Amino acid sequence: MTARTVSPPEQREVLRVLLDEHGPTYAEEAGIRLRDTPQPLYRLLVLTCLLSARIRSSAAVASARELSEAGMRSARAMADASWQDRVDALGRGGYRRYDESTATQLGKAAELVIDKYGGDLRRMREEAGRDAGKLRKLLREVPGLGPAGVEIFLREVQSVWPEAGPLLDDKALEGARRLGLPADAETLLKAAESLRSTPHTDPAHLAAALVRAAVDSEVADAVRTEAGATAENR
Repeated sequence: MTARTVSPPEQREVLRVLLDEHGPTYAEEAGIRLRDTPQPLYRLLVLTCLLSARIRSSAAVASARELSEAGMRSARAMADASWQDRVDALGRGGYRRYDESTATQLGKAAELVIDKYGGDLRRMREEAGRDAGKLRKLLREVPGLGPAGVEIFLREVQSVWPEAGPLLDDKALEGARRLGLPADAETLLKAAESLRSTPHTDPAHLAAALVRAAVDSEVADAVRTEAGATAENR
């Protein structure tokens, strides 16, 4: 649903509220301190696979945490874990609808990362020549990652792989429309960058916040309501 476009002053307030309250990336929500090193990058790949299914993002995030706490933080650890161990961890995270098929996919994906990249996704980056288009093609080879999953990974990884961004994909722009903001990536990125006193203004955080508004109408409604009330009181 597209909301009524708000005035420029209110647009700024909408962005401020959105980033203040919904700015953390999904990786941060899952407890991943994203760096350009093998383990955080692999954990992001796992989270991306979980977010790709038609399931609540909260269940995907919780399940990523459970897999990590069960020791499956690297491709080798994921491949060495039993299928049942993966199923159990996913179940504890509330990922019950797709737990068995996803456990199989995670095992296959881990094997691919090991066989092709030695367990290190930085080698995928180098094989792509740090080119976002080539990186998309390589990511599509990962079992369980379709076009939407590829965009999720790139939205999050752009904070450590700059060539992946600045990226506000179709899902993020859908969130902008729901909030009454201009669905133009360049405009949104400049507006967020201008909010000096607000955390999470970089593209990865902005994308995550906009996606939350896209997938949850209550988030969008609450942000617009708070922003409108603040604007009226000024």
